[in-house]
Amino acid sequence: MPRTASSDRLALAAAGVTVVLWASAFVSIRSAGAAYSPGALALGRLLAGTVVLGAVLLVRREGLPPRAAWPGILVSGVLWFGVYMVALNWGEQEVDAGTAAMLVNVGPILIALLGSRFLGEALPPRLLAGMAVSFAGAVTVGLSMSGEDGRASALGVGLCLVAAVTYAGGVVAQKPALAHASALQVTAFGCAIGAAACLPFAGQLVTEAARAPLSATANMVYLGVFPTALAVTTWAYALARTTAGRMGATTYAVPALVVLMAWAVLGELPGPLTLAGGALCLAGVAVSRSRPRPSAPPAPDAGAGPEKTGRTAGGRRG
Repeated sequence: MPRTASSDRLALAAAGVTVVLWASAFVSIRSAGAAYSPGALALGRLLAGTVVLGAVLLVRREGLPPRAAWPGILVSGVLWFGVYMVALNWGEQEVDAGTAAMLVNVGPILIALLGSRFLGEALPPRLLAGMAVSFAGAVTVGLSMSGEDGRASALGVGLCLVAAVTYAGGVVAQKPALAHASALQVTAFGCAIGAAACLPFAGQLVTEAARAPLSATANMVYLGVFPTALAVTTWAYALARTTAGRMGATTYAVPALVVLMAWAVLGELPGPLTLAGGALCLAGVAVSRSRPRPSAPPAPDAGAGPEKTGRTAGGRRG
């Protein structure tokens, strides 16, 4: 589709909504994870998201996606909505939040590399430079949040890396599907497929929901409605209007926002190193999404007058 300044601004705004809501998910996952096991939390989140997205589909009267979109929807549904969410929920129970954020932020690098390999996307120097700066910021945030007692189990590290790989694979699979179906269709049916993949955890969800505190269940529903249904739809909208690599780099702002949210909501005062890492994350995103200034047209030769071009000021030959 043709790109305009207006569509670029809308895509950037949509990406901003996604990043803010995904950052808030870290706080909600930590809270709900105390009462729900990883698979049950993923299934409950996806069921809530599927209900909301299905209702919106009915209101908008959008039917099934075209056949050409289904391969991408199926792959992204299983990898991103299914495996990723279970692995991330489980990983955050095994490692501290800083280490998890550092490991999962391998994802944007993988998105850029997979996008280049399978989608033919370019890897411009500004994107690579911005990703390097943001990754350094993510590592800084991770190390600062780990503290002296921070420990990372081999299982937790492996799960976070699985989350990063499946997230990247899901995004790259989703991109071509958006050429044939709307962002709402791709998100809604991907979410439903992820929920179907998590149905083996249905027994755990029923058992744990019966004894979970209301706050944990509310956090699970929040995860399904906002960071999943709304945020992934705005993500898909923006992804359809830019490259997978640039969208992946945008998510490097998440660790910085998590730090600010933890400060505001949980009263966790970040240290200087954490703030510096967050600033690096945001600076890297700015660099990766910037564009080189258009080169100025060559100045006309000052000595080239009408007498040298064979034309008068009126545009006719003399």
